[in-house]
Amino acid sequence: MILAAAIVLVAVFETASQSLQIAIVDFYGLRRVSPAQARSALTIKEGDTVVIDGDARQAFAIESERRLARLPGVLSAHVSLVCCDEGRAIVYVGVEESGSPVRRFREAPRGRVRLAGDVVRAGRDFSEAFMAAVQRGDAAEDDSSGHSLMHDPAARRIQERFIEYARDLRPLRDVLRHSSDAGHRALAAQILGYARNKRDVIDDLAHAMTDPSDDVRNDAMRALAVIARATSTARQRLPIPIEPFVGLLDSPVWTDRNKASLALMSLSERRDPALLTTLRNRALGPLVEMARWQSRGHAMPALLILGRIAGQSDAEVEAAWTRGDRDAVIDAALKRQ
Repeated sequence: MILAAAIVLVAVFETASQSLQIAIVDFYGLRRVSPAQARSALTIKEGDTVVIDGDARQAFAIESERRLARLPGVLSAHVSLVCCDEGRAIVYVGVEESGSPVRRFREAPRGRVRLAGDVVRAGRDFSEAFMAAVQRGDAAEDDSSGHSLMHDPAARRIQERFIEYARDLRPLRDVLRHSSDAGHRALAAQILGYARNKRDVIDDLAHAMTDPSDDVRNDAMRALAVIARATSTARQRLPIPIEPFVGLLDSPVWTDRNKASLALMSLSERRDPALLTTLRNRALGPLVEMARWQSRGHAMPALLILGRIAGQSDAEVEAAWTRGDRDAVIDAALKRQ
């Protein structure tokens, strides 16, 4: 299937200490700062090996962000380590320059409500099983029911427990909207995607897209992207809001861009003229940036959207990628302005 390669899971490094070689360093958000300037500010380069120590932020990312923020015209920087390209890491570097769109998220809740201990353990076990599967090259999943069920047996067993947890939405909603713990809110968003009736949780997940935590937004958008993909060819589509995804395509946070593009790839499959016009008018620049990323799985959603803006079929976009001519798709979309 043409889109299968584009549905790629992003691993979060939550396992024991390990070493990974960096295969790719890609940028986004650069307007006045040149790629050469940004690259020279980094403390790592392609081919380097970095040590991943559990869920702690890597020192190279923190220092690289600090050095990037010192460049003229740069407000902030976001360095993300992503797994995997043939077992090697990808580093995405987002630069937020002065004059960039300002995103405002709601204030973090302050409630003391938390998920039950067995739910938290299941979430931790899934992260470990998921990471192990991705590093083995087994990121395949079945999304046909509107939620992810991985091919890897260990990860899939835990996801089947998520279905059971999602039978009672009340505690999940309570945590998502009121817990002061961002990790618990993120896991609640992830499990809400396993609700039997997807329509029941769309408002909850859309609300989570305004959360100040990157992780909460990531898990909410991931769930909505899978729901959108599963229902994209259904006779009656679910009322998934478009506007929050479009706004996050220009985010300096990599997971915002990644999950927004995945969702919009599915939501634009029917080539709704109003949606394509909105994307052409408001998101062409970010889509072009993302379509030029080196990783196929991360670039393909944006390239497919650009092809649809240009009036091309998905098969034509796939053929352009295969022959190494992404610029043909990009140029055709730009000419539609």
